[in-house]
Amino acid sequence: MSRRVLVLSAGLFAALAGVPCAAADADAGVDPPMRVQARANPAQVRLGEPFIVELAITHLPDQRYELAPTQAELGDFEFLGVERQRVDGPDSSTTTLQVKLAGFALGKHRTPTLTVQIDQAGRSHDMELVGTEVDVLSALPQDAEQKGADLADVRPPEAVWVRTWRLLWVLGVLALAALAAWGTARYLNRPKPAPVVAQVPLEPLHLRTTRALDELAKLNLPAQGRMKEFHFRLSEIIRGYLGELYRFDALECTTPELLQQLHARHTPGLPLEELAVLTEESDFVRYAKQETTELDCKKALELGYRVVHHTYAALPGSSTPPPAGASA
Repeated sequence: MSRRVLVLSAGLFAALAGVPCAAADADAGVDPPMRVQARANPAQVRLGEPFIVELAITHLPDQRYELAPTQAELGDFEFLGVERQRVDGPDSSTTTLQVKLAGFALGKHRTPTLTVQIDQAGRSHDMELVGTEVDVLSALPQDAEQKGADLADVRPPEAVWVRTWRLLWVLGVLALAALAAWGTARYLNRPKPAPVVAQVPLEPLHLRTTRALDELAKLNLPAQGRMKEFHFRLSEIIRGYLGELYRFDALECTTPELLQQLHARHTPGLPLEELAVLTEESDFVRYAKQETTELDCKKALELGYRVVHHTYAALPGSSTPPPAGASA
């Protein structure tokens, strides 16, 4: 255990059990106390048990007595605290200091010499007060040695299991970290919404078909001797137009199937007989390798324009004339 200490200075009193104290140093300019009484309460204590050294000091009313704040070695005693009380009378005052100590050596001992500080008229002086007798007894019963309950030697440190929630806290933090990682992965791997692509409305059928015919004319395939390719492209353009206009799969139809589908529908403005001749001649050129001329290709292209022009003009509400290429 630690030992709290009091620094002691100034004059020494001969005894504290009702004996008047010696006069203070004349140079200090402070009057000595009228009477000092000291007693241990209780006078017999057990080892390590707190007890009180009570100092009753009778002094002049203009004086103030306190235990000195500085500390010195207390030997086998430990300082535990102090309480101060004061009672004022007409001619004198009594200050009672209750110093709390604990003893750690068996037998009769004198308590440590204590220093009190006197303040009077702006002057200060320290006085030493000799301790009083106290009997420190063993904490064990008298028959402890016979019963084998004597004091044992100091045991070495031992491991003591202390209940702790640290493991649960660690597991909780790990669980939260795993949950956060799982949530982050789910968020990063979430299905991405498909980008919204602005739908550009298709141009009217007759404009798209007329543009396709214009592009075919610019290629000038017959002048390059590519008659078969010309007829393939022209047939695809016309079939695609008729299939979308009359709502059937014209691209997959043979020539007889195509004509049969057209005959079965209402096709105002469609030059059906000329179209039948064109499709049959185109089949001969594409599959039978029949010879054809640039003039025949030009007439076939003009028929394609007429098919678009006449069928568009026959549609209800088609007041807008077709593009200029349709009259070619």
